[in-house]
Amino acid sequence: MDRRSSPTSSDLSGTAEALPLDGPDAMVRVPGSSFVMGSDSHYPEEAPAHLVEMEAFWIDRAPVTNAAFRCFVEATGHVTVAELTPDPSQYPGARPEMLRAASLVFRKTRGPVDTRDWSQWWELRAGADWRHPYGPGSNLVGLDEHPVVHVAYADALAYARWAGKDLPTEAEWEFAARGGLADAEYAWGDELTPGGRHMANTWQGTFPYKNTAEDGWRATSPVGAFPPNGYGLLDMIGNVWEWTQDWFAPGHPADAAKPCCVPRNPRGAAEAASFDAAQPRIRIPRKVLKGGSFLCAPSYCRRYRPAARHPEPVDTSTCHVGFRCVARSARIPGEEQG
Repeated sequence: MDRRSSPTSSDLSGTAEALPLDGPDAMVRVPGSSFVMGSDSHYPEEAPAHLVEMEAFWIDRAPVTNAAFRCFVEATGHVTVAELTPDPSQYPGARPEMLRAASLVFRKTRGPVDTRDWSQWWELRAGADWRHPYGPGSNLVGLDEHPVVHVAYADALAYARWAGKDLPTEAEWEFAARGGLADAEYAWGDELTPGGRHMANTWQGTFPYKNTAEDGWRATSPVGAFPPNGYGLLDMIGNVWEWTQDWFAPGHPADAAKPCCVPRNPRGAAEAASFDAAQPRIRIPRKVLKGGSFLCAPSYCRRYRPAARHPEPVDTSTCHVGFRCVARSARIPGEEQG
């Protein structure tokens, strides 16, 4: 398909309508349009770039915070996946020490390591969960406005349903993250640090042992610490990866052959495509994460871009994955009926 007639940056900008609320319930209405999803210039799973059409939707202005998630837990008694002891029948052959309530915590290495081996910097830490982001002895003092982490897919979905919302599709998430910039590399333009200004919470230095923290943060940052994108959305890039509802496939579908066949509000791959072919014994399906995190670095993981994507097993929680919600109805959850 000839994309010369696809939308320009000005075509996509539209008018994003912000809900006049502060706090965790603040949402922004993203106008519908067409946009080119994915990228042919970076990691193979982002390709091919292809045209899709989107209807308008509402999306949380910021990732769900610890304070907001605490309200959900207090109201429902929800117990997160990280707080539960895994069922041995679901993990045949697993070592006993792995079958405990735990979550993945990043640990900086003492020097250079083989970056193909992620076990060098990830530790499955017993007692790590959303209340204890670094394990036993840690807490959320001073972190109320930071994104909640150590949430598996089921935890994010449970919160969304409780709030009367849903999790975004990959297409919704990427369209919102672009903030009206159709062809820009990043959510704010084509330079990672325009004029030397850091626009998102990422890693500066050599991963995974030297973080100079030039952006002011070595782990999560409070929502709003960095500028919003063109739609007024916070932390769409960096800080924490965010769950989407789409199953992961190692690439996008090709462009539609005819304009009449351009996908509208696409919902991603089938679940069967999401399993890791490199690990046939592990049959845990994977969802798409978007946005990158405070661990994304130019020297290792350049996924601090709207088109970037990453597979995450649905049973996994870590210290750098959170989420935000969407609403697709004409009225958003909690809005008074006229």
